[in-house]
Amino acid sequence: MGKVMAVVPAAGVGSRMGTNVKKQYLNLIDKPVLLHTLEVLETCPDISGMVLVVAPGEEALCRSMVQGRGFTKIMAVVPGGDHRQTSVYHGLMALPADTALVVIHDGARPLVRAAEISRAVQAAAENGAAALAVPVKDTVKVVNEQGLVVHTPPRSTLWAVQTPQVFRYELINKAHLAAREAGQLATDDCALVEALGHPVKLVPGSYENIKITTPEDLVLAEAFLRRRE
Repeated sequence: MGKVMAVVPAAGVGSRMGTNVKKQYLNLIDKPVLLHTLEVLETCPDISGMVLVVAPGEEALCRSMVQGRGFTKIMAVVPGGDHRQTSVYHGLMALPADTALVVIHDGARPLVRAAEISRAVQAAAENGAAALAVPVKDTVKVVNEQGLVVHTPPRSTLWAVQTPQVFRYELINKAHLAAREAGQLATDDCALVEALGHPVKLVPGSYENIKITTPEDLVLAEAFLRRRE
């Protein structure tokens, strides 16, 4: 399979959380959200190393946060950009040249399980690109600028994509470079690979693998963690 490396974008402002502390640094039971995320990546046997991407100026804060906690796979803490896509690109540029697969996982998704990461890695090794996802539970409406419904897509065809998203290193590098040249911005890395015409394999994930975005998400994440205990 070759060397599998992880890029962890954690440079977001988290404005929807409505707190002075950024969401990735908020405490989830006993430690910050970001530490929960990094601990899962650390325990995943497929991952050889990881690069943490944080807001410019927060590198020292994050290095001190992970120090003395037994992390052996964190290779670098690098500054991100003004958009998630830019931050991921900075992380990709910090990876060793012999990287075969890249696991891109949001720093604010602390409830992913190591076995789920491994399933995505295996699918990417076979297909070149893969991501965890779950079928949507609600009916989804497409609306126009006036808020009027214009289309109701069949729910059976809709999946909510999560992270990790895993790619062959050369493929995701090519996708990011093409997007930068075209001025394309996307909310996830799969979209950049799709723009190249490369298919992305979706791997069934878990409804627990939520992204911490609002105060309600933090409450839900705590409930999930306590249930696991």
